Amino acid sequence: MATSAFFIPSVNLMGAGCLQQAVDSMQAQGFKRALIVTDAGLVKTGLADKVAALLAAADIQSVVFDGVHPNPTSANVNAGLALLQEKQCDVVISLGGGSPHDCAKGIALVAVNGGKIQDYEGVDKSAKPQLPLVAINTTAGTASEMTRFCIITDEARHIKMAIVDKHTTPILSVNDPETMAGMPPSLTAATGMDALTHAIEAYVSTIATPITDACALKAISLIVAYLPRAVENGQDMEAREQMAYAQFLAGMAFNNASLGYVHAMAHQLGGFYDLPHGVCNAVLLPHVQVFNSKVAAARLADVAVALGAKAEAAEAIAAIRQLAARVGIPAGLTQLGVKEGDIPVLATNALKDACGFTNPVQATHEEICAIYRAAM
Repeated sequence: MATSAFFIPSVNLMGAGCLQQAVDSMQAQGFKRALIVTDAGLVKTGLADKVAALLAAADIQSVVFDGVHPNPTSANVNAGLALLQEKQCDVVISLGGGSPHDCAKGIALVAVNGGKIQDYEGVDKSAKPQLPLVAINTTAGTASEMTRFCIITDEARHIKMAIVDKHTTPILSVNDPETMAGMPPSLTAATGMDALTHAIEAYVSTIATPITDACALKAISLIVAYLPRAVENGQDMEAREQMAYAQFLAGMAFNNASLGYVHAMAHQLGGFYDLPHGVCNAVLLPHVQVFNSKVAAARLADVAVALGAKAEAAEAIAAIRQLAARVGIPAGLTQLGVKEGDIPVLATNALKDACGFTNPVQATHEEICAIYRAAM
């Protein structure tokens, strides 16, 4: 049998109130100057100020970089890196969802390894571990707070670069559901469907293991049970906490079993049109699984059971569509402004992106175009 590796941060804090534990841990490790990487929206909520105050009480100075875009760019990485170097920070804190986490990884990686973020596109291109990164999560979907994946948009090429590097793994992840209560329904839905995509793509992956399988199936069952509740009532703290666990389990799965064509195709939509990643995944997910069912029907039957449906691949695909509709995901790519004339270019870039992924069946350019068109 082939050997496998299992990547995860060395410490992962879960549950209400664990944010304070994270600050205590940073103080114990002797950090003195932190760069908080976040976005303008979270600054407006006061959460960045709360984190800064907790750090100050622990004798840790901090400076906030709030220039992260929803699809973080190489320019965002460069701007954050300049501030980090100016303030001579010795630790990076990412505060938010996938966008701040990914941007922070890019900053921390280049801070130590030099060059530019484009140099690290691909798998394990860096020579040294990044500057220590503490990832404080405020959404329940991307799992970027605990993965070795970093997705950055290259503005010049209009593509999302997939950086998969063991050196981008945070030293500490923090999932405090109290920081997630303010997520609006649309973001809750998009990030939750992103987590579902992670779990399903990991389960049908060609390098899945019994460990990743267990994580993926449990994540799926939690998402179908708790995502609608979290969307309907953001103050439902049981639903928030269970979704935090669900997205973390899905992260454990895909961080080690990798992803497939849903993500390869969604990355192109995000890079080309600046669309929300989770929404793109949700729209594409059932269409890609129709394609995968040619070789992964048995695996998708397991997914169906985890979703509470009859053990058939077609039932899994139907259940995915039902859940997406229930939480308000758009029915197709046309509603997102995707143009059919762009599909050949999107497909070409998706196939390039997919080289690092582990989809159960390999597609041609024509087949990727057909999936895009089916999703319109």
